[in-house]
Amino acid sequence: MPAHSAFFYGTLMHPKILTRVIKNGGSHLTICPAVLLDHTRHVVKNADYPGVAPLTRTKELFNRELTHEEGCVRGTLVSGLTDADIKLLDSFEGEEYARKRVEVHPLAESEPLSIGLTDKELIPHHPPPISKGSLNRRVTAETYIYLDVNNLVPELWSWEDFVKKNAANWYTSPLAFRYA
Repeated sequence: MPAHSAFFYGTLMHPKILTRVIKNGGSHLTICPAVLLDHTRHVVKNADYPGVAPLTRTKELFNRELTHEEGCVRGTLVSGLTDADIKLLDSFEGEEYARKRVEVHPLAESEPLSIGLTDKELIPHHPPPISKGSLNRRVTAETYIYLDVNNLVPELWSWEDFVKKNAANWYTSPLAFRYA
């Protein structure tokens, strides 16, 4: 059984949420920060989770040109996912998303997944800007692309805001999390 790699850009960037979805502690997983180019991460209407879609499909949502940074999605590259993990992730993402192969750029070396991090530790302090020239390494991974661009708000979703305001609901409340 070959292991899978996936790029997560929203709720599943949080180790406690990821391990709750895959119904195991994730000791077989490694994780590193990564970036997906030429995509945007949006607020989904009436939701606290995001949707990502190719920039070619979302740039008309904005009444301005996006910066290079805004046309890239920062997230996590998780490696070592099993077929059983992927099946649970597919169920979690549901029909709003399609799992697609993408090329992502790791921004650091992979480390074992740690669920012991506090929410405050998960918020990046000041990540360096993304420059295409500095992204040498590419990795093929799978990610979940949001299908209905018309259901995306013309606002970029914030990981920092999610961690501060909503993340704890996703890993502590049985009512807020229907897949656990």
